[in-house]
Amino acid sequence: MENSCFDENTKKLGFGLMRLPKTDGVIDMEETKRMVDMFLNAGFTYFDTAWIYQGSEDAIREALVERYPRDKYTLATKLAAWAKCETREDAIEQFETSLRRTGAGYFDYYLLHNLGGDRTHFFDDFGLWDFLREKKAEGKIKHYGFSFHSSAEELDELLTLHPDVEFVQLQINYADWDNPDVQSRKIYETARRHGKPIVVMEPIKGGLLSSPPYPVAKIFKDADPFVSYSSWALRFAASLDGVMIVLSGMSNIDQMVDNIISMTDFQELDGFEMDTIEEARKAMAAIPLIPCTSCNYCAKECPMEIGISGTFSALNLLRLYD
Repeated sequence: MENSCFDENTKKLGFGLMRLPKTDGVIDMEETKRMVDMFLNAGFTYFDTAWIYQGSEDAIREALVERYPRDKYTLATKLAAWAKCETREDAIEQFETSLRRTGAGYFDYYLLHNLGGDRTHFFDDFGLWDFLREKKAEGKIKHYGFSFHSSAEELDELLTLHPDVEFVQLQINYADWDNPDVQSRKIYETARRHGKPIVVMEPIKGGLLSSPPYPVAKIFKDADPFVSYSSWALRFAASLDGVMIVLSGMSNIDQMVDNIISMTDFQELDGFEMDTIEEARKAMAAIPLIPCTSCNYCAKECPMEIGISGTFSALNLLRLYD
């Protein structure tokens, strides 16, 4: 892609750090270190965290930054101006906190986090678009973009208003490709029209696509009994033109191994495989599900402390597996 802020030779799998392994509710640092080592030893370099991912930035300092030279990896993190920010200074403090927590010195990729709907205005109100440009000029940010959860129409408006944005992070997976609520296809096509490189989040739909319902699983196993369900989902997203990185929020060694196998010698899906994905998508669409990825942003803001994603997951499991 012309003028891409990504090295075309970078391997496409990214390590999403939102769902790190935990023991008794605490991030398991020894397993996290093993996963970081495996990821880097396999030739992958892109790590994605965020100010709002509890414990994640500290964990990646200990597991990655303090153990490897700074030029051996690329690190992305995010600023959530809609979370506990009443002033511009509150928002900027998130950036400074991320620098302190990670100890990285600078961020290769810095994102305004989770734009869309009633969250977007905070970034405008606090002048954070100018802040990104200032930090890039200072060398504290190498490239800046934003992550996004909303409609294709709103994405088009944002990219028209902010043409200097260097990349976007979008929720894309085969199950939601034509979902009218998630609009994976439409937001993807919008980003492509604006010529923006894409980082994909939730390619496995919060883990749902790693264990799809029987009608979908049968389609994939009939096509290739030796390929994991997660592999199909990752490779679909990675095969899309303009997609530079596909994030996987890996939580254990087994997931890391499977994803490395899937993406080390990545080949785009061929015609037969794309037809298989389309067949699986139709089978999935026939099952009525709540489109939740278990990111838990809603629960963190809920004044009644309702376990929203757990409730949705329970209903989805009932519908999928009775």
